[in-house]
Amino acid sequence: MTQIATVRGPIDAARLGNTLVHEHLFVMNTEYTENYRPDFEEAAMEHTAVEQLTALKAAGIDSIMDLTVLGLGRHIPRIIKVAEQVEINILASTGIYSYDSVPFPFMHVGPGRLVDRPDPLADHFIRDITEGIAGTSVKAACLKCAIDKPGLTEGVERIMRAIARAHLVTGAPISVHTDVGSRNGLIAQRVLAEEGVDLRDVIVGHSGDTQDLDHLMEIADQGSILGMDRFGMHTTMTHDQRVDIVVRLIERGYVDRIGLSHDNFCYADHFPAGEPHNGVFKGLRYTYISEEVLPSLRERGITEGQIHQMLVENPRRHFEDSYRRAAGRDIGSATA
Repeated sequence: MTQIATVRGPIDAARLGNTLVHEHLFVMNTEYTENYRPDFEEAAMEHTAVEQLTALKAAGIDSIMDLTVLGLGRHIPRIIKVAEQVEINILASTGIYSYDSVPFPFMHVGPGRLVDRPDPLADHFIRDITEGIAGTSVKAACLKCAIDKPGLTEGVERIMRAIARAHLVTGAPISVHTDVGSRNGLIAQRVLAEEGVDLRDVIVGHSGDTQDLDHLMEIADQGSILGMDRFGMHTTMTHDQRVDIVVRLIERGYVDRIGLSHDNFCYADHFPAGEPHNGVFKGLRYTYISEEVLPSLRERGITEGQIHQMLVENPRRHFEDSYRRAAGRDIGSATA
């Protein structure tokens, strides 16, 4: 049986259960928050996270993929404290969230750079997966990178190719933040495929931010899972529009390539002190899919089997198949 790393330790893939494929606990610019946000109280934020994840478990969700990586303020000791107090499985990730350049600790290190040596990015990600993140015993279960409106900048491409190399060595599956309006999920697929990634091992995130069915089918036809992962965010798409595009995809036979989630967080410094995120993203909460989306899907004729496919089978396969393919891969050729 395939073992999947969680913050509390490895579990069998069959125990993932109902899984949300794109969530966060704490998102911040750590330097800014620690210096300029007196409203950030560590204990209070941890308590909020425990309350919200406990409610999420009660709503029927068993696991979440926490796609908070470098660039988003991930702090594993904080997540460990929360994980110890909840029953839900939290899957940590590794990678870099950047729309433009590589972070300074890596920018000047690599072939032909100021510190001329092999690119350290892939090895950094591999250590997080195989040894543990930042000196802890918590191993990353998956990889995360991003491409947005600026497109395939030099830094974004360098990160993405390093993510691909780490995936080929470890088998950890990949999630990509994309801007679906720029159609750059296709760019991410191209780059990852050039590095030898099987696109079935990729979730193309934020695919649910469009009603362009033809574009989504073009992505899904290459094997990737479509991240319909911003339910509860009504700033760009209404509830009905987000539900409708999922229904239309299912009607066309893509139920096995859909993942559901919210892109929610317990704390983010994106908004001014005193402005709760649900004052901006009205309705955004971890339980929105359980309480609002699933009933709407059922009303549209989506069956319990199809819901099970999206919440249970697709995330489980995302991990099991990716690790299985890595086990049969020539690692020497992957790292060459």
